Amino acid sequence: MRPTVIRKDPALLRVPPHLADWSATRASFSWNDARAALAGLPGGALNIAHEAVAVHALGARAGQVALRWLGTDGDAIQFTYADLSALSNRFANAVRGLGLVRGDRLFLLLPRIPELYIAVLGALKAGLVVSPLFSAFGPEPIATRVNLGGGRALLTTRLLYERKVAQVRAQMPTLAHVLLAGDHAQTGAPANTLALDPLLDAASESFDTVATRPDEMALLHFTSGTTGKPKGAIHVHEAVVTHYATGKYALDLHDGDVFWCTADPGWVTGMSYGVIAPLVHGVTMIVDEAEFDPERWYRILQDQRVSVWYTAPTAIRMLMKAGAELACNFRLDALRFVASVGEPLNPEAVWWGLDALGLPIHDNWWQTETGGIMIANTPAFDIKPGSMGRPLPGVDAFVVRRRREGEVTVGVDLIESPDTEGELALRAGWPSMFRGYLNNEERYRKCFVESVQGRLYLTEDMVTRDADGYFWFVGRADDVIKSAGHLIGPFEVESALMEHPAVAEAGVIGKPDPVVGEAVKAFVSLKPGFEASEALRRELLGHARKRLGPAVAPKEIDFIATLPRTRSGKIMRRLLKARELGLPEGDTSTLETGASWS
Repeated sequence: MRPTVIRKDPALLRVPPHLADWSATRASFSWNDARAALAGLPGGALNIAHEAVAVHALGARAGQVALRWLGTDGDAIQFTYADLSALSNRFANAVRGLGLVRGDRLFLLLPRIPELYIAVLGALKAGLVVSPLFSAFGPEPIATRVNLGGGRALLTTRLLYERKVAQVRAQMPTLAHVLLAGDHAQTGAPANTLALDPLLDAASESFDTVATRPDEMALLHFTSGTTGKPKGAIHVHEAVVTHYATGKYALDLHDGDVFWCTADPGWVTGMSYGVIAPLVHGVTMIVDEAEFDPERWYRILQDQRVSVWYTAPTAIRMLMKAGAELACNFRLDALRFVASVGEPLNPEAVWWGLDALGLPIHDNWWQTETGGIMIANTPAFDIKPGSMGRPLPGVDAFVVRRRREGEVTVGVDLIESPDTEGELALRAGWPSMFRGYLNNEERYRKCFVESVQGRLYLTEDMVTRDADGYFWFVGRADDVIKSAGHLIGPFEVESALMEHPAVAEAGVIGKPDPVVGEAVKAFVSLKPGFEASEALRRELLGHARKRLGPAVAPKEIDFIATLPRTRSGKIMRRLLKARELGLPEGDTSTLETGASWS
């Protein structure tokens, strides 16, 4: 049996961590002080791109590599902070020349190519609102989001345009311009499109960044609903204060770091921590164009001498599936900190990091709506595998129980006793907190409640908090299984199943049962070398009963080749349940392709 805590040996801390004394830093921290660490613009203005590139391009970091891009075919291109600033200035001038004005929405449908990063920074400098789209979206999800956001311009590639945009172009009446980036954009370009490169070549490298207000919209991130349309979460330029603070305390970025966030900028993680936070801190960030490949990833960690790595539980589980011996073929001596986000990290994955990489993997928690990391395992913390960690400085987190009148939440009761399940609530006011759902004020208001602790954001995530202040994820409010009077978190069951050597991944749902209300059912994918069989099914059922007890363990297990996941890596438990029960599947626009059943 593994220990319940990984004690941090000083040898694991290769540089003095920024958050060495959690209690003292929380007590002295203020968001005003965090903002004072940024340069700002005259008149109290604040612009994300100014902090990310312009400040460094005018200072000592001008010649430092800001972005090292690794192409699928082996190409590598480096951009210094001066390069990025000049190119983003060209982009800002180019879109202004097209008639786009402050507040217009630019949608990005791009693979991880340099133009994506240049466009984000240039658009923000010009005061445009950036809305990233994942490049694997199909035509209808693209049109839905552009129309909901009132998109004025779309930047994509010729290939993506011809495959996904052309057929729905007429369905997007607000879209005035489509720009094509990358190779093959100019020769015989489709009608009503513009090649980006000539516009950049003709544009000036000088641009005065728009002095945006701190509360002015900067980013529009869409988050999918279970059955309804996607919701557009509004984030403002002031969010950069959170990106700076969390890059410092949660990811522990230091001068000289080489940082790799594997998330695609089509998702909030890839934008907040794959673009903004590392650039604000003036470090070198790695961008890999290629899709996941275990050997390629290890080679990048080795050859690029990555020191801080931010990735997702799905990727970690896929590396685990490839075997720890693969990691032994590479020298990872530059790596000092590994963190994960996207969904809870199973305890076995935390331990695997220590065994395979020589470093435990540090889980953290946040949402599209929070805009930045809220709860984390930081470098100096002892780790309790399976825990989200503790709230960062400036974040006040509570466990609450809603008081309802019918379907309306009228208040909350604070749960102070440890290890008692309730809903995670955050005291409103951190800078990256979303400021609305676009054109859906009623839905936004329902996310908050007034309490004696102040205005609270209700996350709809069920958690417990232990006596040491560590938070533990139980499940989404609508994922929690109610069986024979027990409230069962699917994550706990999934983690227990993953301890079995045959199990690569597990997804757990509640299945209606006339006797107990809901019975626990698990869907399991296997590691290479293991075959689905009735004998293995019985073995897994017995393993779970031994680990969890008969009241919590699954009553049924089905084998599945690949679990349905969003493209950001989250297991879609609601889709497992819908398919099991023959219910409507709801919005599947974020579903990763290739999920199959056996």
